[in-house]
Amino acid sequence: MPKSPWSHRCLTAALAATLSTLAGCGEDETPPDDTPSTQAKLRVIHASSDAPAVDIYAEGQATPLFTNVKYGDTTAYATVPTGTYNVQVRAAGAAASSAPVYSTGPLVLGAGHTVSAVAAGLLVSPDAARAFRVLPLTEGFNPPADGKARVRIVHAGADAPTVSIDVGDDGSSEVTGLQRFQDTGATGVELASGQSLQVGIRTATNAKVTSFTVPALPSRGEVFVIATGQLSQKPSAPAGFGLLAAGVGLVRQNPVVYALHASPDAPSVDVFVGTTELVDDLTFGELSTPIQVPPGSYTLDFFANVAGGTRPASAPAASRATPALVAGERYLALAGGFLSPSRDDPADSTFELLAFSDGFASDANNLRLRVVHASPDAPMVDVGPLEGGVVPTNAAFNDVTYRRASAAEGAAIPPLNTLVVGVSASTASERSPVARFQLDTSAFVGRGVFAVAAGALSPTSGENEAGFRLVLVDTSTSPWSAINVHPLP
Repeated sequence: MPKSPWSHRCLTAALAATLSTLAGCGEDETPPDDTPSTQAKLRVIHASSDAPAVDIYAEGQATPLFTNVKYGDTTAYATVPTGTYNVQVRAAGAAASSAPVYSTGPLVLGAGHTVSAVAAGLLVSPDAARAFRVLPLTEGFNPPADGKARVRIVHAGADAPTVSIDVGDDGSSEVTGLQRFQDTGATGVELASGQSLQVGIRTATNAKVTSFTVPALPSRGEVFVIATGQLSQKPSAPAGFGLLAAGVGLVRQNPVVYALHASPDAPSVDVFVGTTELVDDLTFGELSTPIQVPPGSYTLDFFANVAGGTRPASAPAASRATPALVAGERYLALAGGFLSPSRDDPADSTFELLAFSDGFASDANNLRLRVVHASPDAPMVDVGPLEGGVVPTNAAFNDVTYRRASAAEGAAIPPLNTLVVGVSASTASERSPVARFQLDTSAFVGRGVFAVAAGALSPTSGENEAGFRLVLVDTSTSPWSAINVHPLP
């Protein structure tokens, strides 16, 4: 059965339309109670992150119940006679006579039952505990009160551990011990409607895994929310861990920011948003722990470090706004420039906030390197492996200006135990490097790394300015890590 035009509209609506869309599309989420006693209702929710688009058949039938169901799709309900079915899954477009990639085995659809069949797990799985399966969930929501919604949460994260659900993301979990491929029960969990919700995912020991901003739920709505995808993937990846709201789409994880202190003359800093301390005692060249916040833009206030987490009563040394932080993205935020107003312009400092998203291409065979120019007194530079002791004119990274970075996907650097990289002014006729760095690129195979050129190229005597260096920020593990690489003598 092809999807109805209604289902197509709901599935392709922008997430910004929010879950309140369901209030106007209630037929798909909560079918009317007019199912004859000899019939049942069935729909499919595709939540298997590595499975292709599929067609769904009842065994022995030449015509599929649903066609071309893609990851993230929720079909309309099909009305079928009561009975026992073997539901079969085939790749979209495969012949009805071909062998199915999966069969449910006997599935009983009783009189008046409404069943959401959730395709979950991994089609290509390292072990049976994560393998592809279909979860037949008979619906039985308790009627939600006015101003409330009923949510049935399904754990289908293929590589996620047993989790707890923290509504409000305040450290106190309302749902605990939710195992993989289990759910919170047919009656649903009652949540407030009409306002966006912060939802935290925690381990069984209450350690924070990630969080989401779930759009406003409709009053008296009944909604399936499925934790799906893979924690081992980037949050922005198609198969990244997310929350799938049936009939609406995937809610990506809240953005994550790593702060890097790259201001050569700034002391150790504390960073606040309002009265909340985000970063404590960050020194030059140091990377913060991950900071996860709801999507949006924020004003960060920088203070010289003081003990404790209370915002100082004094004015901040600087305040800078972030760009819009987008769900599913991870960012490197550099606090750079000179804090002192006397360095370049007596009227103002050059202290600023620079943000770069993690857009590294996946590459199992090479290091993916992205150069960020964050040295405030260095000219436009070329960066690349030395050839004959000089930086070639066709260097790996050409014409990188202050505040800018090379291509987001990163340049592919083959694995070498020792690679000497040079930095030279782009406009210099003499290609001798102003600084040379020795890198072991074999240690970073398969990783995406920011190479941040930081510090003062020509430190001013008596100004206590940090000298020029590369800060290598490795994004391949969580949390990210950073090492400082100083120039060769």
